[in-house]
Amino acid sequence: MSGKVLNRVFIARLAGTAVFDPNGDPVGKVRDAVATLRTNNQAPRILGLVVEVPLRRRVFVPITRVTSIESGAVVITGLVNMRRFDTRTGEILVLGELLDRSITMVENNESVVVEDMGMEQNRTGDWLITRVHIMRKGRGLRRKGATSTVMWEEVTGFAFPEQNQGVANLLSTLGNLRAADLAAVIQDLAPKRRAEVARALDDERLADVMQEMDEAERVQLLAELEGERAADVLEEMDPDDAADLLREVGEERAQQLIELMEPEDAEDVLRLMTYEDYSAGGMMTTEPIIMTADYSVADALAAVRRSEMSPALASQVFICRQPLETPTGRYI
Repeated sequence: MSGKVLNRVFIARLAGTAVFDPNGDPVGKVRDAVATLRTNNQAPRILGLVVEVPLRRRVFVPITRVTSIESGAVVITGLVNMRRFDTRTGEILVLGELLDRSITMVENNESVVVEDMGMEQNRTGDWLITRVHIMRKGRGLRRKGATSTVMWEEVTGFAFPEQNQGVANLLSTLGNLRAADLAAVIQDLAPKRRAEVARALDDERLADVMQEMDEAERVQLLAELEGERAADVLEEMDPDDAADLLREVGEERAQQLIELMEPEDAEDVLRLMTYEDYSAGGMMTTEPIIMTADYSVADALAAVRRSEMSPALASQVFICRQPLETPTGRYI
């Protein structure tokens, strides 16, 4: 960790940076920054960083504990409070809430979109958001306009809520996250922002994320999706997870979604829904990995290593005689 110490940092580029203690031992990774807006369009003050530590727990590290921000590393000192991070009144997540926001140039009232935000340390040691990287609207056939970095005082509009806020730049900072990590990020967003991100994800990616979320959170997220989209996402989920989710949304809503699903997918889910929660039948899957005795160990390893295979399914391979379609066949 002998990189150059930085006094101005663009926060979207900071996302995913490793965090170390003074001894060089890894602590976690930066996921966001917490700030507070100030009156009279003054530069917001950075309060701290949201750091993801092992077991996907997101904790708050005060900016006063950050001793240096280097290229590729953040160094902190002191003990880390392992209590799960929750935003308080007056606090905002810089990446989660301000990226992709439509704001206005003070000089000419031109509408622009936020692509990144730069924080800078002043002489007193405080970190302030002093720069905003913006994109202007494209002209003619160009979908993207020119980009530039302006001072915070040159733009306005952050204090006003925005409906249908974009998510392109936010998703670019989250694109490499595994489903479980992305689920942890989404759960910490405000409900409005959470729904906007969900609508922007493709069906398969959203299904993977929802399978990793807490039960109450994914029920709430499913309620934000329109009927056809919700049914498409359920079709991409593992049947046992889809059945668990439909049990929680209410009988009327569940029936509506099942009718919108493809018959083959709906049949598997309905079969599982006949069992009680947490019973053997209710926890089983209709899509186990099944092979005959003719397959090799290499074939089995290749099957469980497929990227779309969940850890729960990959943990077991069933060796059966023909026929291999469940629930027929006899286990060897």
